[in-house]
Amino acid sequence: MALCQSALCPIPVAAVGPSEAPLISKKFNFTVHFSISGCSLSSRQFSSKDLQQAFGERNGRRKARGRNSGLVTPRAQFAVGSGVGQRPYTALMIVPTGTGASIGGFAGDALPVARAMASVADCVITHPNVLNGAMLYWAIPNALYVEGYALDQFAKGSWGLQPVHQNRIGLVLDAGIEEELKLRHLQVADAACATLGLPMFEYTITDSPLQVEKWIDEESGASTGRLGRPDSLMRAVHQLVNRCGVDAVAVVARFPDDSCEDLVDYRQGQGVDVLSGVEAIISHMVVKEFRIPCAHAPALALLPFDHTISPRSAAEEIGFTFLPCVLAGLSRAPQYVSKVEQWQQQTKSGILWAPDVDCVVVPVNACGGDGTLAFARRTGRKPLIIAVEENETVLQDTPEKVGIDAVRVANYWEALGVMAAHKAGVNPRALRRDGVAHLRKSHNFSQVSLDNSNRSARSFEPSFSILVPTSV
Repeated sequence: MALCQSALCPIPVAAVGPSEAPLISKKFNFTVHFSISGCSLSSRQFSSKDLQQAFGERNGRRKARGRNSGLVTPRAQFAVGSGVGQRPYTALMIVPTGTGASIGGFAGDALPVARAMASVADCVITHPNVLNGAMLYWAIPNALYVEGYALDQFAKGSWGLQPVHQNRIGLVLDAGIEEELKLRHLQVADAACATLGLPMFEYTITDSPLQVEKWIDEESGASTGRLGRPDSLMRAVHQLVNRCGVDAVAVVARFPDDSCEDLVDYRQGQGVDVLSGVEAIISHMVVKEFRIPCAHAPALALLPFDHTISPRSAAEEIGFTFLPCVLAGLSRAPQYVSKVEQWQQQTKSGILWAPDVDCVVVPVNACGGDGTLAFARRTGRKPLIIAVEENETVLQDTPEKVGIDAVRVANYWEALGVMAAHKAGVNPRALRRDGVAHLRKSHNFSQVSLDNSNRSARSFEPSFSILVPTSV
C-alpha cells in the first residue's frame, strides 16, 4: 500500500547543489527577487542561516509526516517507483460483475492477472469481482480493493482514495439465514480474527429477512436483481457505522438456492454468474449511502459434490462460505474521500485521484461502463485505455461502438507488455512492425500570430532570482 500512499507526495527539489555547498557554510545575505516578465513584485533579504533553517524545518516536518502517516518519503518513493523524477505508475483493472467475462466471471479467476499486473505497475486499483476468490485470497501489497460504485465516483473525479493501514470491519448477517449457516459465517469471522489478525469489531443481524431476488436481464444478458427489504439492510449498517464506529462493512445475505441444473454451465466455467449482479447492487447501496468500503458474500446451501467442476469455479466448492476473501479485502480497502472533505481537513498527501491513473485495462466489449467512459472522456491528460480481446463478456460495448480511443490487445499477456512500454515512456505502437506512421501536419500559423502567441505566453512566466552580495 505504501507505493500508492506516496503517489501524491511533493517532488523533492534540491535547494542548493553540491557546488554551492561551501558557500552556504559562510555567512552570506541573500536577496530573493520575485518577478513576472520583468515586472517586479517583491524582494526580501535572507541570511544563509535563515535559508538553512527554513529548508531544514520543512524537510524535518515532511519526514515526520512520512513516519506518522505511514507514507513513503519522496526519496524512498523514487527508489521503488518508475524511476528518478517520475511519479508511480498507476493501473486500473476492470472486469464488470455479472457479465459472463471469460476471465474474471467466475470464482476469482482474474486474480492471477491482477497479481501479474501488480508486478508491472507501482499501484493497481481494482474491485472485489477481480480479487475475491471465495475461500481463496491473495494479498497484493500495491493493490487497492475498491467497490464498484466507489470506483465510478473515483473515475468521475468526485471521490479520492485514501490508503489505510487497517479498517475496523463490521459484519451484517441477513435475518433470513438459517441458524447453522449463520454460525458457519460467525466461525469464519472468528477465524479471521485469530488466524489472520483482522480487526473485526461487531456483527449485527437485520431486523427482517432481506428477501434477495435475482435474474438474468433479457436485454443485456447480464445478471441483476433486487432486495425486497433494503430498508432493513440500511438500518443494520447504520447501527454499525454510527454506534460501533466501523470503517468497512461486510454483508452476508441469504440467496435463493438454485437447482443443480441451473448452475451446470457456471460450475463448468461457462455462462453468467447469476448471483453477482445483485451482489453488486447490495454493495452499491451501502457505499452510496455511507461512503465506506463494502463487499458482499452470499449465504448458500451446500451443493452436491461434482468431480467435473471447472478450475475457474472450484474456489466456491471448498468451503461453507465465501466470506474469507471479503474480510481480507476490506481489512485494507482504501477509504473514500470527497473533494469537500479533503479541502476541509486540508489533507493532501497519499490520496489518489482520477488524474493519477495512467492506464485502464478492460474487456474488449465492456467499455461502456461509467468508470471507463469517465476516464476515456477526460479533458487534458487521459489514461491509456487497453481493451483485451480474449476477455469477452455478454455485453456489446466495444471501443468503436462507444466512441473512445483504445489500444486493442489479443490477451492479458499483450496488455502487460503495453503497460510496461507505457510505463517506460515508450509509445507502445513503436514496438510493432509498421506501428509508427508519418507525422501529420497540424495547422498553418503566420509568423505574426506565432510571435504574438509566444509574447503572450512569456508574459505569464513567473521567475525568481537569488542575488548573492559579497558582504558578510
